[in-house]
Amino acid sequence: MRLLPLLEQKKEKPDVNKSGPKSLHDRGDFIRGQPTMTDVSVQQWGEVGGRGPVDLWVLQSAQVRVEVLSLGAILRSVCCRGREGHMEDVVLGFDHLEGYLSDQRYLGATVGRVANRIARGHFVVEGKEYRLDINNGPNALHGGLRGFNKAIWLATAVEGGVQLSLTSPDGDQGYPGEVQVSVSYTLQGETLTAEYQARSTKTTPINLTNHSYFNLAGQAAADIYDHQVSISAQSYLPVDDSSIPTGEIRRVKGTPFDLTTPVLIGPRLKEVPGPGFDHNFCLSFPGDSWTERGAARVFHPASGRVLEVSTSQPGVQFYTANFLDGLTGKGGVMYRKHSSFCLETQNWPDAVNQAPFPSCLLCPGEDYHHVTRFTFTTV
Repeated sequence: MRLLPLLEQKKEKPDVNKSGPKSLHDRGDFIRGQPTMTDVSVQQWGEVGGRGPVDLWVLQSAQVRVEVLSLGAILRSVCCRGREGHMEDVVLGFDHLEGYLSDQRYLGATVGRVANRIARGHFVVEGKEYRLDINNGPNALHGGLRGFNKAIWLATAVEGGVQLSLTSPDGDQGYPGEVQVSVSYTLQGETLTAEYQARSTKTTPINLTNHSYFNLAGQAAADIYDHQVSISAQSYLPVDDSSIPTGEIRRVKGTPFDLTTPVLIGPRLKEVPGPGFDHNFCLSFPGDSWTERGAARVFHPASGRVLEVSTSQPGVQFYTANFLDGLTGKGGVMYRKHSSFCLETQNWPDAVNQAPFPSCLLCPGEDYHHVTRFTFTTV
């Protein structure tokens, strides 16, 4: 699979009209072949002292409007229609740049180098031991103390969206190898596609995902108890007290983790051990072919909104915002426990330390490539 033009892309950024967003819809270097039905615009949204400006990219189709920040390759907003045609922002976030700079819950962020947890922040690759910063109990989480979610990415226009790229130096947060990473967000009709790609100069673990928190009733809604969820997985990974997989791959049948048919989230949360769902559901297994699969469907009956997720990743972490504790978000809304859900498409957690899990190692000369699609419809 050919990597998108991460290495040869132009370094100049699009001109920004200081009085408002600059539309890129008719740019010759942006549109190739048939005209896109997605309008793309960009404007400066803020500046980080000593690090440069942060841009806000807007992708607009007839059905969906998406906002992307060059800080953290963050999905700041996704607006979609309900059954009665009312547009609602269904992604949690912040009104100002400062909120994202201080955020410790990864709202909307692209996380890496390795999403989810690595036990004790420790692994061995090719006989060499590596130690990472500990930032989640005894473990390393979502790339470290200063992961990809806090970086300012280089953003360039692509057809129907924006490509964000980043160079992570050798030794960044303790990881080996210089890694060049890109994530492209493109919008076509009702489907938002996230395409992740990377190369490394040394063998290194890598596992990229988006960490958006969704509430299909709207980001201001109090909880997700009235949502119905289904996940296309026959197995899940039980975890220990620090949320590291125990190594067991357990069938969901006969457990509260059986989401193979639609389940109302509120009552099911009362059956799940601990504060809620924060578990990897197994979509494919080592040896399975690389292919895009249906992963999950969430339905909000009151509004009629539906979110369907497909991915080429072998797992999806279903997380019910168990640790949101009164964070102030967009419009002054207080985000609390169970106010939203995440569907983090990913490799299985702690795979670098658990040989039976799908490999998360990227070797020199190889291309890392995964695709996740979020489709927003109504019924």
